[in-house]
Amino acid sequence: MTPSTELLPNLLGGHWQLGTGPGSTLQDPVSGADLVRVDATGLDLATGFAFARERGAAALRILSYRQRGALLGAAVKVLQANRDAYYDIATANSGTVKNDSAVDIDGGIFTLGLYAKMGDTLGDRHFLLDGDPARLGKDPLFQSQHILSPTRGLALFINAFNFPSWGLWEKAAPALLSGVPVIIKPATATAWLTQRMVRDVVDAGILPAGALSVICGSSAGLLDQLQSFDVLSFTGSAETAAVIRSHPAVTQHSVRVNIEADSLNSALLLPGEAAGSESFDLLVKEVAREMTVKSGQKCTAIRRVFVPEALYASASQAISARLAKTTVGNPRNESVRMGALVNRAQRDTVLQGLDYLRAQTEVLHDGQSHTLVDADAASCCVGPTLLGTRDATGSDASGRVHDTEVFGPVATLIAYRDLGHALHLIRRGQGSLVCSLYGSNAAALAHAAVELSDSHGRVHTITPDVTALHTGHGNVMPQSLHGGPGRAGGGEELGGVRALNFYHRRSALQASSAVLAQLNSAAPT
Repeated sequence: MTPSTELLPNLLGGHWQLGTGPGSTLQDPVSGADLVRVDATGLDLATGFAFARERGAAALRILSYRQRGALLGAAVKVLQANRDAYYDIATANSGTVKNDSAVDIDGGIFTLGLYAKMGDTLGDRHFLLDGDPARLGKDPLFQSQHILSPTRGLALFINAFNFPSWGLWEKAAPALLSGVPVIIKPATATAWLTQRMVRDVVDAGILPAGALSVICGSSAGLLDQLQSFDVLSFTGSAETAAVIRSHPAVTQHSVRVNIEADSLNSALLLPGEAAGSESFDLLVKEVAREMTVKSGQKCTAIRRVFVPEALYASASQAISARLAKTTVGNPRNESVRMGALVNRAQRDTVLQGLDYLRAQTEVLHDGQSHTLVDADAASCCVGPTLLGTRDATGSDASGRVHDTEVFGPVATLIAYRDLGHALHLIRRGQGSLVCSLYGSNAAALAHAAVELSDSHGRVHTITPDVTALHTGHGNVMPQSLHGGPGRAGGGEELGGVRALNFYHRRSALQASSAVLAQLNSAAPT
C-alpha cells in the first residue's frame, strides 16, 4: 500500500462529499508516515440526517426482517471479498499485527453474518411479539399483547478508535436488521478502515440510499441533529459520556442512549489452586494474551489480576515469563507478536498512566525491557508492563489500581486474603464489562459467578475441561451480552436477538382476540 494524503469523502444525504476544511491527517504509528486525511467541515448535517430519517428509514421499514437479513448477508460477501485491503489499512493505520487485525476485521464480519442469519429466524414479520397475550378481565375476549416496533428515527454511532471494523458492524448489524438507518461517526484516529468498509458496501448497491452513512472528522453538531425517536450509541471515555448524557437531545427530547465507557476488568484465580495447576496456567496464559492483543487497547482487556496472597510470587514469575517472550515492534515483521499503540497521543497517555499507577505498585515486568523490532523510540510501540501490589493489606490501600484504567498493555497483579476479600476488591472497580474466573471447583465457581453478576455485563468462567473450547476473556461474542453497569457505562449491546430491543419501541396493544389475531397481516407504511 502506498501512503497518500488524499481526503476521504463522507457519505451523507445519499452521496459522497468532501469536507471543506484542512482536515486531520492519519499517520502510521510505527513509521510516522502520513496516510490519508479526514474532514467533516461544511457538511449539511440537518439535510443529511433528514434524508436518513425519511428516505433511508422508509426503504428499510417496508422490508421484513428476513429481507433485511438478506441485505446483511450480501454485505458480508462484499466485505469478505475485500479483506486483504482491510488488513493493509489496519497494519498501516492501527499498527496491529495480522492476528490482532483479525479480531477487529473478521470479528466484525462474523458478527454481521450472525445477524444476517437471524433475519431468517425472525421471518417475514415487521414487528416482534413480546410475550404472550394477557387477560385484562375475567372474560378472555379482551386482551393485552405487547409488541416491539422499529423506531421511526435513525441510529447515530459515535465509536472508539480501537475497533474501526467490529465497532461499526456490531452496532450497525442489529440496527439495520431492525429497519433503522445508521449514521456512523468513527474515531478520527482510525476512521480510514470504517470509511473503506462503508464505501465498499454502499458502492455495491446493496442497501437503500440513506440506510448507511459515515461522517469522518469532528463530531461537532451531530448531537444537535437528534430527534425524539432517534437512538444514540457511544463508546469512549466516561468524561465524554457525561457530556452526552447532559445534551438537550437526551435531557429534553428523550433520545435513547447506550453508553460503553471505562472498565477495569478483572481476572480471578479462586482459592484452593496451586502454582502450576491447570487453572493457574490458564489464568497466566489468558492474562498475558489479554495484555498483548491489540497492545492492550481493548475495552474488555484484563486490567486487574487477583490471586491468593500465597501465589503472588508464583503468578508474578509465570506471567512475566510469558510477557518476556512477546516480541514488540513493526507489525510488518513476521517475528513481531505485538504492534504499536494507535498514535503518539495514546502512547503519551499510556506512559503517564503507568507513572500514576507505579506510585502505589511495584513493577513486576518492565515493558522497557523489550527491544523493539524494526521500530525505534520515535514509534508508538510500548512493551507490556505488569505491575503488582504484594501484600493483601496493601491491596486495600492501592486505590489507584481500582480507579484508573490505563488503555494499553498494562495490568496489575493483586493479592487477596480470602474469596470474600477478592470479591470486595473486584467490586471496587465500580462496574465492569467482564470478569473471568479460573478454578476447578464447580460449586465455588458458580457461587463466585453469581456474586459478581450484578456488577459485570459478562462473567467468563474457565475450567480445565473447557481449555480448548472457551472463547476468551476479552472476545465479545455476538450471542452474549456486551456492556456493563456503573463505571462501564450502564449499556447493553449484542446478546443475540436482545440487541434489537434498543432499536425497537415497546407498546401494549389492547384489543379483542379477533383483532390481535390479525396483527401479522398488518402491513408497514
